[in-house]
Amino acid sequence: MSQTRADRLTWTRNDALVAVGAAAVDLTGFAFDTQFEGAPLEVTAGALVVAAALSLVARRRYPVVTLAVVLALGVVVNLTATVSPHFGLAPAVALYSVAVARRPAVVAAAALLTAPLNSLGQGGLPFEPGFGMLANAAATVLIVVTGILVKRWQRETEANRVLLADRAVAEERRRIARELHDIVAHHITTMQLMAGGARANLAHDPEAAREALVTLEGSGRLALSEMRQLLDVLRAGEEPETAPPAPQPGAGDLDRIVTESRLAGMETEFTVRGPVRPLPPTVGLTVFRVVQEALTNARKHAGDTRARVRLTYRPDEVTVEVSDDGPGSGSGAGPTPARPPGRGGYGLIGMRERVALQGGTLEAAPRDAGGFRVAARLPVAPGAGAPEGEEARR
Repeated sequence: MSQTRADRLTWTRNDALVAVGAAAVDLTGFAFDTQFEGAPLEVTAGALVVAAALSLVARRRYPVVTLAVVLALGVVVNLTATVSPHFGLAPAVALYSVAVARRPAVVAAAALLTAPLNSLGQGGLPFEPGFGMLANAAATVLIVVTGILVKRWQRETEANRVLLADRAVAEERRRIARELHDIVAHHITTMQLMAGGARANLAHDPEAAREALVTLEGSGRLALSEMRQLLDVLRAGEEPETAPPAPQPGAGDLDRIVTESRLAGMETEFTVRGPVRPLPPTVGLTVFRVVQEALTNARKHAGDTRARVRLTYRPDEVTVEVSDDGPGSGSGAGPTPARPPGRGGYGLIGMRERVALQGGTLEAAPRDAGGFRVAARLPVAPGAGAPEGEEARR
């Protein structure tokens, strides 16, 4: 995807802080250096020092160009003003940015050019031999080595983060497989038992009806066997479950989750809109898990806050929204996002997997007024669903 000009020129607050800090340090050092040498403070040279440091705002997107600008302005300052041998903060930051962002060949070329260009004109000579040149070369090597080590550490950290995220997704998928197994196996087993009982208790014995019931029973048994074989692949490596499976929760159990949230100390509102109707078990379970995870995150990250749960039934879909007011909302502090934008923990990853499995969409982001909002939209065909409550759990 091509970047616009505005995207290419974007810089962060941290970039600005680094540039301003480097400008302050280098300008202070330049002022003390000229006074120590007994030369007058030149305003033009000082402005060039500040300009070289301010160019660091583009170091993340254009590290090589930034280094070239810093070195060029530094050479002009060294040749037009009286400065002693030194290695400024601006060229150090620019060279470090190149070492972190570019391949080894570019880094090596940048290092070979930085040491002599940074020394050019310092000490009143084109190249002052001795300690000044050696110190600049040593500083260049140290900066490059530091950048390479940091780059390697960042790659390892990113690889570990991706590995943990993939592991969380795999664990959530196995959990989904267990729950889908329980739901589908329940209905298929019920179908099998009902067909077998009907065949065994027929008051009369029409041959056609008997053969139909036998076929129904065999189909149910075969479907259950194939489904177990498929889900056993997804559940490979898990420890065997010794406890009997519990009934799966659904949208009708949201009152229990909201009550638990209130008992945990968080004021929670729960509203239902639209005509309530039975949902397919997998959709009801997804709604329940989204609300459960969102309220858990609100208690964990938002602290003393207020949460709202809104369940809306529409003709062809069901939506659920969980929002909170952010930390400190109950104590009069200003609302702030409970979680930083653009980031998601493993709980959000699991929710996205669940909703995507049902063909829906999930939105999770900080609210403009403070706090966090999680909204899921799940398609439900008109007339689809199964009776919830005791009949579905029996």
